[in-house]
Amino acid sequence: MAEAIAAKKPKMSTDEKAAPPGALNCAHWVLRKKRYCKMEPSKGSIFCGAHEPPSEATAENPEAERIPCPLDPKHTVFKRKLAKHLTICNARDQVNTLPYILKNVNAGDELESDKQQELCEYEKLKLHELEDAEFYSVIDKVKQLYDIHIAGNIEQLQLQHSSLEEPLSHSEYGPETRKHLVQTSALLGILERDQQLGDNTSYIEFGAGKGQLAFYLATALDTKQFANSQVVLVDRLSLRHKKDNKLSNKQLVQRIRADIADLKISQLPELKRTQRNVALSKHLCGAATDLTLRCVLADKEACNTNYILIALCCHHRCSWRTYVGKKWLQTAGITPREFVIITKMVSWAVCGSGISRERRKAMAEAVTQEEEQPQQEPTQRLSREQRELIGYQCKRVLDYGRLKHLQANGYQASLKFYVSRDVTLENVILLAQRDSTRCNNT
Repeated sequence: MAEAIAAKKPKMSTDEKAAPPGALNCAHWVLRKKRYCKMEPSKGSIFCGAHEPPSEATAENPEAERIPCPLDPKHTVFKRKLAKHLTICNARDQVNTLPYILKNVNAGDELESDKQQELCEYEKLKLHELEDAEFYSVIDKVKQLYDIHIAGNIEQLQLQHSSLEEPLSHSEYGPETRKHLVQTSALLGILERDQQLGDNTSYIEFGAGKGQLAFYLATALDTKQFANSQVVLVDRLSLRHKKDNKLSNKQLVQRIRADIADLKISQLPELKRTQRNVALSKHLCGAATDLTLRCVLADKEACNTNYILIALCCHHRCSWRTYVGKKWLQTAGITPREFVIITKMVSWAVCGSGISRERRKAMAEAVTQEEEQPQQEPTQRLSREQRELIGYQCKRVLDYGRLKHLQANGYQASLKFYVSRDVTLENVILLAQRDSTRCNNT
């Protein structure tokens, strides 16, 4: 049985990876995504332009030489076009000529080298290797903080917005599409409930991605004829197939390509057009949530941002440097090492056992062969239900630290359930509103 449990999914051979999946797809195997590249191959090749292997010039085609990109060797470029490519490559550093880009302005205070080294060592910790005393001590601290500050204090909202009634009526949409539409409808419903859909307002969507939330928000603004409002999408990547490109009134949206860590929103010229800002995001991962809060609170002019709505997720990506709730956590007795351990435990809330798909499959096959159920998953000190509960409590403790930071900066802040758990396990939002009179007095 031990041999069966240890079984792993057989690795794909080099020949299998190189085999073209079809005439319409690039033959490059994307190891990180465990699939082939979905781009169309170049004419006369089985690879797309980005994944064409390096090649030398020939007598027949002296301009055919391709070399790895100096900025990102994962893709190649024609040598003759290298100079132009370096100016547009997604891996390039943004030239700091824009007034609203200031490197790491929202990243938090830089840590001393010894502290940074300690944190790097903590990141290597594995939960199953922790001594029992430390393992259960962190869990006890989290439980105590959760019971005192959070338990029973998260209100259920689950609102909807009329602008998504039509797309949600499409029975042909699959569960994944419907899930995102329900979440978007709930967020817009909260904005409407709190009377945040109005004129002379800039809605800044942080980590906008392909812009589905911005699309329906702009549609709602257009329906209400709020001609002086706009949606500003902030994302560090330039993505294809953006939803906001399908808007009939494209004047309602503006895209800003920037890392939130480097964004000084008071210098964004687009925001000068309106009287106030609303900051929002749908599933802003880990440290990006903290970067956003720092961005909003960094400037005195940020008082114009008096409403914040962030759907939270991916707490395992939080970092000690960027996390805004450090002061509260330390006051509560949580050390930087324990913070890192907590960020490792949070995944229990959404990932079940924490065991990889391949290993779970091998275990299931072993059980089938021996016709018996294991009493407990190996190398685990807690049951699956216990881990799920503790992971959830870890998430909420980290969110409560953010809430306390907002309160310390003049906001009324709360955590809310905005959709049910059957829609998404990441169903909590951070909601904050600032009294405009307090801004005027500071």
